[in-house]
Amino acid sequence: MKSWMFRNIFRLYQPPQILIKNNPYFSRRHYICSLKKSVMNKIIILLLICISLFSCATKKEIVYFQDAENLNLKEIETSFEPIIEPNDILYITVSSMDEEVTKPFKRTIGSEGSPITNNIQLQGYLVDSEGNIRFPVLGTLPVMGKTRGTVEKELKTKLSEYITDVVVDVRIINFKVTVIGEVKAPGVFRIQDERVTLPEAIALAGDFTLDGNRKEVTVIREENGVRKVSKIDYTSSELFTSSYYFLKQNDIVYVEPSLKGVRKSGFIPDVPALLSLVTVILSTVIILTR
Repeated sequence: MKSWMFRNIFRLYQPPQILIKNNPYFSRRHYICSLKKSVMNKIIILLLICISLFSCATKKEIVYFQDAENLNLKEIETSFEPIIEPNDILYITVSSMDEEVTKPFKRTIGSEGSPITNNIQLQGYLVDSEGNIRFPVLGTLPVMGKTRGTVEKELKTKLSEYITDVVVDVRIINFKVTVIGEVKAPGVFRIQDERVTLPEAIALAGDFTLDGNRKEVTVIREENGVRKVSKIDYTSSELFTSSYYFLKQNDIVYVEPSLKGVRKSGFIPDVPALLSLVTVILSTVIILTR
């Protein structure tokens, strides 16, 4: 009995050629069929592994600021003031204890000199293509390339010749940024305090969609008539030390779609779907050929 068991166990571990030769019940056709099934099973396992790799996003593709613990906080710029550029609209107020002496320096629009208050932009001063504004009494003033604070000081110096206790306030009232692409609420956003960071702009747009490529955030900026394009990696803490961390007026932020998002749009084949289809077909073939 024992010799019969050992003899049969030995046969199981023999190569297929020996089994075919020594076992009259094991035909070459059976061997080929079993070999095909074995190969197909391995192919199916490989396809399932490929599906899992293609269909799942890794943590590194989604998490923001992954190396923030290595960030040098001293390198982060904390103070930022926008530079006045052509096509900016400046809202300038001149005030004093004696309001009568300030009237000649206030812009009035409308009939009979009454100011229009329902649209604040109509009361602003448009910076022309040469970087100048036309101010009452003082005439043409160059403002391009200067900060609000600088323009305020220069105006106060000039107006002090006419008003003893003058107070000047300058604001950019058409400061806006545009966020488009793979965000939940794309649009044009007007910024009230003239200071906005890239993370704040993304937050205003509702954050990234799941299909947004956080490693490829494009910022388009125009400076002195020249458009500049920069790629920002939102998963890296180097964003905080980038010159594009603080956005400037009229910046455009574009979030590119990830490979998963491109596949969803149909521009390239959906690899997981194709692999799933092939797996189903192979499984069906195996079942039918048993």
